[in-house]
Amino acid sequence: MIIDAFLDALKDCAVALPFLFAVYLLMEALEKHSEVMSMAFVKKGEALGPLFSSVLGLIPQCGFSAAMSNLYVGGVIGAGTLISVFLATSDEALLIMLSHPGASSGIWRLLLVKFTSALVFGYLLNPIFKRWKLRKEVGDICTDEDCGCEESPGILRPALIHTLKIEGWLFGICFGLNILIALIGAEELATFIGGDLFIQPFITALLGLVPNCAVSVLFTELYLSGSLSFASAVAGLCSGAGLGLIVLFRMNKSKKECVIITLTLYICSALTGIILNLIF
Repeated sequence: MIIDAFLDALKDCAVALPFLFAVYLLMEALEKHSEVMSMAFVKKGEALGPLFSSVLGLIPQCGFSAAMSNLYVGGVIGAGTLISVFLATSDEALLIMLSHPGASSGIWRLLLVKFTSALVFGYLLNPIFKRWKLRKEVGDICTDEDCGCEESPGILRPALIHTLKIEGWLFGICFGLNILIALIGAEELATFIGGDLFIQPFITALLGLVPNCAVSVLFTELYLSGSLSFASAVAGLCSGAGLGLIVLFRMNKSKKECVIITLTLYICSALTGIILNLIF
């Protein structure tokens, strides 16, 4: 169990590595260039952010959400855009469905629903949470972390330092969660979800907040076996933000913001499931 938990955590962190490094390079570049250039980048990101996040989040990986959390903390994107990528983020769920030839229609439905939910909620929430981004300064991660690399010439060394620091932190959290879920067991989680179709989206959306791929795998397997409705599976997969929430809570000074974003993600995911239950 410990070896499996170690390997799974190592895999998740390895997937996130290039995304995190690329974002830290961007943040360092914005910090070291003119304020005019930085603000121009931010305005473009604010206008198109939810759209790009809704598309890129569908790619079956969990590193992009972690990278976007850093962009939010750095003031480059708004909370709506961040929640948008959280809702769209996909991991092993799509890969598992692809391995089942009869599940092709479910894949397209899942992608369409997650994209629509991410796009709609992203553009609705950005204006609501706009004041949060206005209080942030672009490229202030070095100052917040007190890492001592803000005076370093160039951007490669500071970006590498930040990437390695957050990767080590991510590995520890993922390793611990893998062991915890293994101890609880998939059967116990499946029993906890229950069989009430109305209650299921609330429960799966809550469990989906656990930043671990094992939970999304459980939802997908239960859906494919007929033990979980499509709407309930979608609710859980929408709240499953990959490594994004871990990075958000680690990097953002305002834990109140983190909690509000997490609660908003939960509500949006549960609402998506409830709406689907009413339609299908």
